[in-house]
Amino acid sequence: MSVIEERLSELGFEIPEVAAAVAAYVPAIRDGDYVLTAGQLPFVDGKLPVTGKVGEGEGLVSPEKAEELARLCALNGLAAARGVLGSLDKITQVVKVTAFVASDPSFAGQPAVANGASVFLGRVFGDTGIHVRSAVGVSVLPLDAPVEIEFVFKVAD
Repeated sequence: MSVIEERLSELGFEIPEVAAAVAAYVPAIRDGDYVLTAGQLPFVDGKLPVTGKVGEGEGLVSPEKAEELARLCALNGLAAARGVLGSLDKITQVVKVTAFVASDPSFAGQPAVANGASVFLGRVFGDTGIHVRSAVGVSVLPLDAPVEIEFVFKVAD
C-alpha cells in the first residue's frame, strides 16, 4: 500500500474504483509531469448520493452536504490519478482545483463548498496539498450533480 493510501486509511477513507466516464472522455490523462482529471462527480458506488442545487432552504442541498460531496469528488479525483499513475505517491504537488457548484441563484458560498476538497487534500498530502483554486457557481451540472471538481497534479516517477 502506498504512503498516501496509508494516510487516507488513517483518516478513515479508501480510494474507490475509478468512476466510469458518463460521455466520450477518459477520467484522467498524464501529460509529461502533470496529471489532469476530467470533472469528477461525487459518485459513491457508481451513483450520486444526492442531486440538485446547493443553497439554504427546503428542497436544496445544504452547503454542509455539498462540502461533503466535494470531498467525495476529491477521492474520485485521486482514484482517476491513481488509474494513470499506478501509485499516488508519485504526486509531488496538488497544483490546481477547479470546483463547480450547481447553485441556487441566491447562494454565494461556493468557496466554502470547495473547501471540502481543499481541506481534505491538505490533510492527505500536507504541504504538497497546497494548491491554487477556483470555485464557480453554475446553473446545472451533469446528471444534476450538486458539485463537480477538476484536478491538476504535478507528478514525478
